[in-house]
Amino acid sequence: MIGGLLSLLSAVTFAYANASVRRGVLTGTVLQAVAISLPVALPFFLVAMAVSGGMAALATFNARTLVLLALAGIVHFALARYCNYRATKAIGANLVAPVQQYSLVITLVLAITWLDEALTPLRMLGIVLVVAGPAFTLRADGEAKPAALPEGVTPFAPQYREGYLYALLSALGFGVSPILIGMAFQTKGLAIGIAGGFFSYVAATLFIVLAFILPGERRSFRAIDRESTKWFVMSGIAVGLSQMTRYMALAVAPVSVVTPIQRLSMVFRIYFGAWLNPHHEVFGGRLIAGTLISLAGALALSVSIDGMMNALPLPASVISAMTWSWHFTWP
Repeated sequence: MIGGLLSLLSAVTFAYANASVRRGVLTGTVLQAVAISLPVALPFFLVAMAVSGGMAALATFNARTLVLLALAGIVHFALARYCNYRATKAIGANLVAPVQQYSLVITLVLAITWLDEALTPLRMLGIVLVVAGPAFTLRADGEAKPAALPEGVTPFAPQYREGYLYALLSALGFGVSPILIGMAFQTKGLAIGIAGGFFSYVAATLFIVLAFILPGERRSFRAIDRESTKWFVMSGIAVGLSQMTRYMALAVAPVSVVTPIQRLSMVFRIYFGAWLNPHHEVFGGRLIAGTLISLAGALALSVSIDGMMNALPLPASVISAMTWSWHFTWP
């Protein structure tokens, strides 16, 4: 249950991070967004490590674990985040969100084939509901339209080719990184998860620092305005909390449970977008229905089958169906 709650918190904070960075890239660049938002989270990880015993956990990591965590950090926090921000700048967060659902399919397929995780009827139902909720919410309808523009605001013109390309690339990165994290953790625990997230963040930060060795990028970073900086910092704090709780969730729960619940960020980002960016996104109906469907899926993924069987007087046929599982085996 704790893994599901941590995943849900990660989804909410990640949604806010996307909406705030969308506000920032209206005037700033994508690389500025990554360079500022990434290291902002490191102090939070340090505090969490000091409280949870993460420093001692970090000392137990072997070379294989460190390599996998570094790769996960570079893929997720640096490369996929850059692609996500660039897609968001090009077409807006609402159009990016449906494409990024492909990361769920990538993660689940890899989790079943590489990590020997099992599919159960309850998980399959939860996955279907979590995927259906955002898809239903983000589906275009005849009443969807942007908020009325105030005087002096330039209409938003999506750059579809660039946006969808980078949205697909971000989905690939977001889909692969949970598998790398799952392969890295030899033992489970919240301290292990926090320590792993901290190391991944450090690796990603060092990777991004290399980009600013180029003279042109250094000049670009110095030219950033105060308004963009404010939103990038807020996004960095939110995404840091999101990734910390994500690593904690992956350290105590299966990848096939954590990742679908995090898809709820596709719903929450619409609410945050309506709040922060009403003139730079397109909004339609179906929000309440989509949220309820997704939350039902999150509940199905979070609930313990053993706990349900102990709490409810279920017939033997229902118990037999609920405890069925499927494992992939290589030929």
